[in-house]
Amino acid sequence: MQTELRLYNTLSRTKEKFEPIAAPHVGMYVCGPTVYGDAHLGHARPAVAFDVIVRYLSHLGYKVRYVRNITDVGHLVGDADEGEDKIAKKAKLEQLEPMEIAQHYTDSYHRDMDLLNIKKPSIEPRATGHIPEQIAMIQEIFDAGYAYEVNGSVYFDVLKYNTDKPYGILSGRKVEDLMSGTRDLDGQGEKRNSLDFALWKKAAPEHLMKWDSPWSIGFPGWHLECSAMSAKYLGKRFDIHGGGMDLLFPHHECEIAQSNACNHADPAKYWLHNNLITINGQKMGKSLGNFITLQELFQGKHELLEQPYSPMTIRYFMLTAHYRSTLDFSNEALKAAQKGYKKVINGLKVAKKLKYVADESITPDEQAQQQVKQLCDNAYRAMNDDFNSALAIGHLFNILKKINSIHTGQLSMAQLGKEVFQQMIDTYVTFVEDIFGLKEEQSVLAGDVIDILLQLYTQAKEAKNYDQVDMIRAQLKAQGVVVKDMKHTIEWAYEE
Repeated sequence: MQTELRLYNTLSRTKEKFEPIAAPHVGMYVCGPTVYGDAHLGHARPAVAFDVIVRYLSHLGYKVRYVRNITDVGHLVGDADEGEDKIAKKAKLEQLEPMEIAQHYTDSYHRDMDLLNIKKPSIEPRATGHIPEQIAMIQEIFDAGYAYEVNGSVYFDVLKYNTDKPYGILSGRKVEDLMSGTRDLDGQGEKRNSLDFALWKKAAPEHLMKWDSPWSIGFPGWHLECSAMSAKYLGKRFDIHGGGMDLLFPHHECEIAQSNACNHADPAKYWLHNNLITINGQKMGKSLGNFITLQELFQGKHELLEQPYSPMTIRYFMLTAHYRSTLDFSNEALKAAQKGYKKVINGLKVAKKLKYVADESITPDEQAQQQVKQLCDNAYRAMNDDFNSALAIGHLFNILKKINSIHTGQLSMAQLGKEVFQQMIDTYVTFVEDIFGLKEEQSVLAGDVIDILLQLYTQAKEAKNYDQVDMIRAQLKAQGVVVKDMKHTIEWAYEE
């Protein structure tokens, strides 16, 4: 590509040239879902963002090992060190085994990710399947002097760690400021200070998910699983660690501290964080009544929804904002995304249909050729600038204008020449399908049924049976399909 890939590293707060530790291999770890409920709109944001990043890196020729975990234990209510495990709480409410809850919602998550056309990760480890690794890591941290035990629970000593290496380098927070902003826990807890976090918690007798360890029968702290599993599958230091902005502090900050204490190295070279989704300007949350699951979106079954929105509409909606930008949900925004998605797919149908036909009577237009080359290059430049999908989509629409001009006869493909014409088609198709992961969602009417109706439409038109022409056109439109009377043919497209 004409520009080098640069990405914004949360750790350095600058855009850096992407230089993998062991190119062409890239190790990437992204924090996955906690499986105690149906996947919601917030789950779709990181799933789509990092799916596109993996797709683009693969397109550039990198061999990506993509690890995305499943949190099925240790994620306490409020993400604190006290309270009840979210999965265990759900299991008690539904009178099921915790792993039944975890399996049910893992399957549900996978179903929704498949609908969004999210590629499966290379490895999808579960926290419950890596208890020995987490215990071993705790022991190493303990042996290094950065952990202490109280009544069978083990905590990370943040102040001790901070004397050797600054705690807060990812979020830019200072321990002194964090200490002054927290209440005194003296007599109210077993931690030495409020910043310490649990590596292992002793389980109460009624706690459902628990394992044996050198310190007690208990369970690992939430922050630990990502450190243990990323090290197991990607090594002590790997290329990219991703996740939502809400995980930056304390989760990812704790990961850095744990990994340094155990492995004497920052776990990741680059830290990437997707921003959050707001709904009509408000943060999404169950307490605000604006919490929308993906199935509710797909089916239109939520009081905030005016209609259903298809999985590809949701995916396209995610792509229209840079992954580090806040994305505001509204019916208006989703309707615009629905229209944009259909326009892209109509263009894809045209691009795949066009085949180069030489015309020796037409001389290639050098200006037109350079213009098309620049449009293609612009799409790559946008993605090379910290995976700016929003800007790349804008350039893609400019390419589509050229494709449509050829399709309607306003521009001759011979003016571009075979090589530039093919570059234009390949760039458009590659970006839509391979990089952005968009695919055609079949109309209610199957393609072959539409073709039959178009044959009847053509026959009626030739017979000047305009009542039947209007009837067929209306029936197709009711299914979201429009008839296009071209100069030499009759085609159909999705209604935009």
